[in-house]
Amino acid sequence: MKLYGIPLSGHTHRVELFLHLLQLPHEYVRVDLANGEHKQAAFLAKNAFGEIPVLEDGDVTLADSHAILVYLAARYDVSGLWLPREAVAAAQVQRWLAIAAGKIAGGPATARLVNVFGAQRNLVAAQTMATQLFGVMEQELQQRPWLAGEHPTIADVACYSYIAHAPEGGVSLKPYAKLRAWLDAIRALPGFVPMPVTPVGLATEEM
Repeated sequence: MKLYGIPLSGHTHRVELFLHLLQLPHEYVRVDLANGEHKQAAFLAKNAFGEIPVLEDGDVTLADSHAILVYLAARYDVSGLWLPREAVAAAQVQRWLAIAAGKIAGGPATARLVNVFGAQRNLVAAQTMATQLFGVMEQELQQRPWLAGEHPTIADVACYSYIAHAPEGGVSLKPYAKLRAWLDAIRALPGFVPMPVTPVGLATEEM
Protein backbone atom coordinates (compact mmCIF):
# COMPACT_ATOMS: atom_id res chain seq x y z
CA MET A 1 0.00 0.00 0.00
CA LYS A 2 1.34 3.45 -0.93
CA LEU A 3 0.17 6.86 0.27
CA TYR A 4 1.18 9.83 -1.89
CA GLY A 5 1.19 13.23 -0.21
CA ILE A 6 3.15 15.70 1.91
CA PRO A 7 3.44 15.98 5.70
CA LEU A 8 1.97 19.50 5.89
CA SER A 9 -1.21 18.52 4.05
CA GLY A 10 -4.18 18.00 6.35
CA HIS A 11 -5.88 16.02 3.61
CA THR A 12 -2.91 13.65 3.50
CA HIS A 13 -2.72 13.51 7.28
CA ARG A 14 -6.32 12.27 7.51
CA VAL A 15 -5.38 9.21 5.52
CA GLU A 16 -2.02 8.71 7.24
CA LEU A 17 -3.73 8.90 10.64
CA PHE A 18 -6.38 6.36 9.69
CA LEU A 19 -3.83 3.96 8.22
CA HIS A 20 -2.04 4.03 11.57
CA LEU A 21 -5.25 3.68 13.58
CA LEU A 22 -6.08 0.58 11.54
CA GLN A 23 -2.46 -0.61 11.85
CA LEU A 24 -2.14 -0.99 8.07
CA PRO A 25 1.44 -1.19 6.76
CA HIS A 26 2.11 1.33 4.02
CA GLU A 27 4.78 3.32 2.24
CA TYR A 28 4.62 7.10 2.45
CA VAL A 29 5.64 8.62 -0.90
CA ARG A 30 6.32 12.36 -0.72
CA VAL A 31 5.11 14.28 -3.76
CA ASP A 32 7.30 17.21 -4.82
CA LEU A 33 4.60 19.85 -5.08
CA ALA A 34 7.11 22.70 -5.22
CA ASN A 35 8.47 21.41 -8.51
CA GLY A 36 5.07 20.48 -9.90
CA GLU A 37 5.33 16.70 -9.65
CA HIS A 38 1.58 16.51 -9.02
CA LYS A 39 0.94 18.07 -12.44
CA GLN A 40 3.18 15.67 -14.37
CA ALA A 41 1.84 12.80 -16.46
CA ALA A 42 2.91 10.06 -14.05
CA PHE A 43 0.95 11.57 -11.17
CA LEU A 44 -1.98 12.70 -13.30
CA ALA A 45 -2.41 9.05 -14.27
CA LYS A 46 -3.15 8.40 -10.58
CA ASN A 47 -5.37 11.47 -10.09
CA ALA A 48 -6.43 13.49 -13.12
CA PHE A 49 -7.09 16.52 -10.87
CA GLY A 50 -3.43 16.59 -9.87
CA GLU A 51 -4.20 16.68 -6.16
CA ILE A 52 -3.01 14.84 -3.07
CA PRO A 53 -3.51 12.47 -1.38
CA VAL A 54 -3.61 9.37 -3.53
CA LEU A 55 -3.70 5.83 -2.18
CA GLU A 56 -2.54 2.77 -4.09
CA ASP A 57 -3.64 -0.58 -2.70
CA GLY A 58 -2.76 -3.37 -5.08
CA ASP A 59 -4.72 -2.75 -8.27
CA VAL A 60 -6.87 -0.08 -6.58
CA THR A 61 -5.91 3.59 -6.97
CA LEU A 62 -7.99 6.18 -5.12
CA ALA A 63 -7.93 9.95 -4.81
CA ASP A 64 -9.81 12.26 -2.39
CA SER A 65 -9.13 11.89 1.31
CA HIS A 66 -12.75 11.18 2.25
CA ALA A 67 -13.16 8.55 -0.44
CA ILE A 68 -9.98 6.91 0.80
CA LEU A 69 -11.24 6.90 4.41
CA VAL A 70 -14.49 5.24 3.29
CA TYR A 71 -12.56 2.64 1.29
CA LEU A 72 -10.18 1.79 4.12
CA ALA A 73 -12.98 1.50 6.67
CA ALA A 74 -15.18 -0.62 4.39
CA ARG A 75 -12.35 -2.93 3.37
CA TYR A 76 -10.16 -3.23 6.46
CA ASP A 77 -12.13 -2.32 9.60
CA VAL A 78 -13.35 -5.67 10.91
CA SER A 79 -15.10 -3.98 13.85
CA GLY A 80 -17.47 -2.06 11.57
CA LEU A 81 -17.35 0.87 13.99
CA TRP A 82 -15.40 3.37 11.92
CA LEU A 83 -18.02 3.39 9.16
CA PRO A 84 -21.34 2.27 10.65
CA ARG A 85 -23.99 0.75 8.42
CA GLU A 86 -27.06 1.55 10.52
CA ALA A 87 -29.00 4.26 8.68
CA VAL A 88 -28.92 7.10 11.21
CA ALA A 89 -25.33 6.46 12.28
CA ALA A 90 -24.19 6.29 8.65
CA ALA A 91 -26.00 9.55 7.90
CA GLN A 92 -24.34 11.26 10.87
CA VAL A 93 -20.92 10.23 9.58
CA GLN A 94 -21.79 11.51 6.11
CA ARG A 95 -22.94 14.82 7.61
CA TRP A 96 -19.51 15.39 9.14
CA LEU A 97 -17.69 14.35 5.99
CA ALA A 98 -19.70 17.05 4.22
CA ILE A 99 -18.81 19.57 6.94
CA ALA A 100 -15.14 18.64 6.58
CA ALA A 101 -15.34 19.27 2.84
CA GLY A 102 -17.31 22.48 3.34
CA LYS A 103 -17.05 24.55 6.51
CA ILE A 104 -13.74 23.05 7.69
CA ALA A 105 -12.17 23.44 4.26
CA GLY A 106 -13.48 27.00 3.94
CA GLY A 107 -12.75 27.93 7.55
CA PRO A 108 -9.74 26.65 9.53
CA ALA A 109 -8.13 24.92 6.54
CA THR A 110 -8.26 28.08 4.42
CA ALA A 111 -7.00 30.30 7.25
CA ARG A 112 -4.07 27.92 7.71
CA LEU A 113 -3.47 27.91 3.95
CA VAL A 114 -2.98 31.67 4.08
CA ASN A 115 -0.56 31.69 7.01
CA VAL A 116 1.43 28.54 6.20
CA PHE A 117 1.56 28.66 2.42
CA GLY A 118 0.86 32.32 1.65
CA ALA A 119 -2.27 31.54 -0.33
CA GLN A 120 -4.28 34.49 -1.62
CA ARG A 121 -7.52 33.96 0.27
CA ASN A 122 -9.77 36.05 2.52
CA LEU A 123 -8.20 35.36 5.90
CA VAL A 124 -10.79 37.22 7.97
CA ALA A 125 -13.69 35.43 6.28
CA ALA A 126 -12.03 32.07 6.83
CA GLN A 127 -11.36 32.84 10.50
CA THR A 128 -14.96 33.96 10.98
CA MET A 129 -16.26 30.75 9.42
CA ALA A 130 -13.95 28.75 11.69
CA THR A 131 -15.14 30.41 14.90
CA GLN A 132 -18.78 29.96 13.91
CA LEU A 133 -18.12 26.29 13.18
CA PHE A 134 -16.28 25.75 16.45
CA GLY A 135 -19.17 27.28 18.37
CA VAL A 136 -21.56 24.75 16.87
CA MET A 137 -19.15 21.87 17.45
CA GLU A 138 -18.68 22.93 21.07
CA GLN A 139 -22.45 22.68 21.61
CA GLU A 140 -22.75 19.32 19.87
CA LEU A 141 -19.83 17.81 21.77
CA GLN A 142 -21.62 18.60 25.01
CA GLN A 143 -24.16 15.97 23.99
CA ARG A 144 -21.79 13.14 22.99
CA PRO A 145 -18.06 12.39 23.15
CA TRP A 146 -17.53 11.90 19.41
CA LEU A 147 -18.86 13.76 16.39
CA ALA A 148 -21.16 11.03 15.12
CA GLY A 149 -22.00 9.14 18.30
CA GLU A 150 -20.59 7.23 21.24
CA HIS A 151 -17.43 5.96 19.56
CA PRO A 152 -14.93 7.34 17.07
CA THR A 153 -15.67 7.08 13.35
CA ILE A 154 -14.08 8.32 10.15
CA ALA A 155 -16.01 11.54 10.80
CA ASP A 156 -13.61 12.32 13.63
CA VAL A 157 -10.60 11.39 11.49
CA ALA A 158 -11.80 13.61 8.64
CA CYS A 159 -12.32 16.61 10.89
CA TYR A 160 -9.32 16.33 13.21
CA SER A 161 -6.30 17.59 11.28
CA TYR A 162 -7.39 21.08 10.27
CA ILE A 163 -9.17 21.76 13.55
CA ALA A 164 -6.17 20.69 15.60
CA HIS A 165 -4.04 23.05 13.51
CA ALA A 166 -6.50 25.94 13.50
CA PRO A 167 -4.12 28.08 15.62
CA GLU A 168 -1.74 28.11 12.65
CA GLY A 169 -4.46 30.04 10.83
CA GLY A 170 -4.83 32.45 13.73
CA VAL A 171 -7.95 30.79 15.13
CA SER A 172 -7.82 30.16 18.86
CA LEU A 173 -9.04 26.89 20.38
CA LYS A 174 -8.92 28.21 23.94
CA PRO A 175 -12.64 29.16 24.18
CA TYR A 176 -13.78 25.63 23.31
CA ALA A 177 -13.23 23.20 26.19
CA LYS A 178 -15.30 20.35 24.70
CA LEU A 179 -13.64 20.74 21.32
CA ARG A 180 -10.19 20.59 22.92
CA ALA A 181 -11.22 17.50 24.91
CA TRP A 182 -12.33 15.86 21.67
CA LEU A 183 -8.94 16.63 20.09
CA ASP A 184 -7.22 15.13 23.13
CA ALA A 185 -9.38 12.01 22.85
CA ILE A 186 -8.26 11.52 19.26
CA ARG A 187 -4.64 12.00 20.24
CA ALA A 188 -5.11 9.29 22.88
CA LEU A 189 -6.27 6.68 20.35
CA PRO A 190 -3.82 3.77 19.90
CA GLY A 191 -1.74 4.37 16.80
CA PHE A 192 -2.25 8.14 16.66
CA VAL A 193 0.33 10.06 14.62
CA PRO A 194 0.57 13.87 14.64
CA MET A 195 0.86 16.29 11.76
CA PRO A 196 3.91 18.60 11.92
CA VAL A 197 3.26 21.98 13.51
CA THR A 198 4.16 25.14 11.61
CA PRO A 199 5.08 27.99 14.02
CA VAL A 200 2.80 30.66 12.57
CA GLY A 201 -0.36 32.39 13.76
CA LEU A 202 -1.22 31.30 17.29
CA ALA A 203 0.57 27.97 17.02
CA THR A 204 3.48 28.97 19.25
CA GLU A 205 1.01 29.81 22.02
CA GLU A 206 -1.54 27.01 21.72
CA MET A 207 0.16 23.97 20.17
